[in-house]
Amino acid sequence: MKKWGAGILLIHYICAKSGNMSVGYTEEHIKTLEWREHIRLRPGMYIGKLGDGSSQDDGIYVLLKEVMDNSIDEYMMGFGKKIDITVTDKEVRIRDYGRGIPLGKLLDAVSKMNTGAKYDSKVFKKSVGLNGVGIKAVNALSVSFIIRSYREGQVKNIEFDHGKTVKDDPLKSTSEENGTEVIFNPDPSMFGDYHYISEYVETMLRNYSYLNAGLVVNFNGNKLISKNGLVDLLNENMNKEGLYPIIHLKGDDIEVAFTHGIQYGEDYYSFVNGQNTSQGGTHLLAFKEALVKTIREFYKKDFDPSDIRSSIIAAISIKVEEPIFESQTKTKLGSKDMGPEGPSVRNFIVEFIKKQLDDFLHKNPETARILLQKIQESEKERKAISSIQKLARDRAKKVSLHNKKLRDCRIHYNSSDANKLDSTIFITEGDSASGSITKSRSVETQAVFSLRGKPLNCYGLTKKIVYENEEFNLLQAALNIEDGIENLRYNNVVIATDADVDGMHIRLLLLTFFLQFFTDLVRKGHVYILQTPLFRIRNKKETRYCYTEEERKKAVSQLGPSPEITRFKGLGEISPDEFKHFIGKDIRLEPVRMKKNDSVNGFLEFYMGKNTPERQDFIIENLRIEEDIVEVTN
Repeated sequence: MKKWGAGILLIHYICAKSGNMSVGYTEEHIKTLEWREHIRLRPGMYIGKLGDGSSQDDGIYVLLKEVMDNSIDEYMMGFGKKIDITVTDKEVRIRDYGRGIPLGKLLDAVSKMNTGAKYDSKVFKKSVGLNGVGIKAVNALSVSFIIRSYREGQVKNIEFDHGKTVKDDPLKSTSEENGTEVIFNPDPSMFGDYHYISEYVETMLRNYSYLNAGLVVNFNGNKLISKNGLVDLLNENMNKEGLYPIIHLKGDDIEVAFTHGIQYGEDYYSFVNGQNTSQGGTHLLAFKEALVKTIREFYKKDFDPSDIRSSIIAAISIKVEEPIFESQTKTKLGSKDMGPEGPSVRNFIVEFIKKQLDDFLHKNPETARILLQKIQESEKERKAISSIQKLARDRAKKVSLHNKKLRDCRIHYNSSDANKLDSTIFITEGDSASGSITKSRSVETQAVFSLRGKPLNCYGLTKKIVYENEEFNLLQAALNIEDGIENLRYNNVVIATDADVDGMHIRLLLLTFFLQFFTDLVRKGHVYILQTPLFRIRNKKETRYCYTEEERKKAVSQLGPSPEITRFKGLGEISPDEFKHFIGKDIRLEPVRMKKNDSVNGFLEFYMGKNTPERQDFIIENLRIEEDIVEVTN
């Protein structure tokens, strides 16, 4: 009621200011959009956000996932043992070997909203896609969409352009195996100059293989298959072996695997019916609760939950009939019940963990001993810094974080707002640079945190330094990651520094901080480097901004003789009006990515440890690039 009333007041205000109190509101203002028009007008309702592929949660990956979910559902129902996937920069092809969509309903299945077989739980008992929406969104948001269904010696082929049918072939005979084939090209007018990053796609596909042991996923010629389920997932995402062998618990409709490492923080992977619930939900909360409760009872000690979960890496997968997700993108489970007559998700998980984990610890005393030792070590460290934490929190309040260090935005990642995936914080150094970004940013989704000079090199230091060092303490508070990244305030953490030696050093110092104490912030794909132009090339008619030497040469040749060339030496030299071009819809972000074989300790030792001949050689070699750029502009 309050929102509606505020809207009425706003209308009256606008009418009064315009001198017209009789704004028309007639039948012609009531419109009915076609399914494809609504999807294209409100894509966020269906795929979360658009994006060009630089972020793991960009819409082009959601499109791929929506098609894959249908193929995985076929496998889960016992049909088809492999899925073939080919992904280029612009095109995706997915071929499964399931039953194939019934030929007479193929057109309806991909072009009529709320149409599908998954409303019938007998056909798809524990499916991800229940609303009959996903593949229609792929169709509507693609410049080209082709679907073929192979079924019992016949094939049906239909082709679309922006969701409009352009070709509907009659049935033909075929010798192909049963199944469905989808080929689509996301629409550049929606996603910009997009491209698929192979590592992001492979991570998604590997998750599918971990959750469906025995399924063969052929991705761009590489065979992905898992025999050990979630154990394989954890091993793939750990740099080193855990402190004890991975505890692997399996039951009907539930699988759990976990161990503890030496890193800071907590790292979780959660899934529902094969869907990666990256924002957790009911099932993940229940697992954490059950873990704490079971361990307390087993050791007969009232351990603090943070000591039990510190440095854990865990995965949980459950299967639920008719799961209730909090959005169409299905990243958070909101289900309360396992089924019409089943127990609640929470009770189901708590009871399973309590029995299975307790039995495991009794049967494996050496693992139980190592686990107890780890918990006690975490408890000891926590108590050592508890007094420092209190002083640090008080200090953060006294320096008026939100006024002096942080220019906040209105929408945050830990909110329920539809645009929360766009929430971004720029970490920059110096008043000049932070001032330009602050004046240029979107106050809805973009925040700015200003560093004071270079941060401390925290390599090899304990977490006490996070609270003793004012800059790190305030940055941690701004990001809201003191207790892990579950309550992360911004989806995109962007390091915005000058592209010179000092700027590069600040980048390394910040990355050292994140990797040392909040590794999963990087592993989960939240950290980026802001790319800003090195050159401005302009004549009387046109201005171009160039990010590389190649772009500069091209612009000079195309803008004619003697254009004005400006070399930006720092962010502070870029005016707020110009900065709007670089942090708006055309923003260029370079994701900071890590693979399994990337050793955090090895990386930090090389770049931030004691000086080594190898690092000196690296610096000398890369300084040549900077010298070449300077020489070009002189």
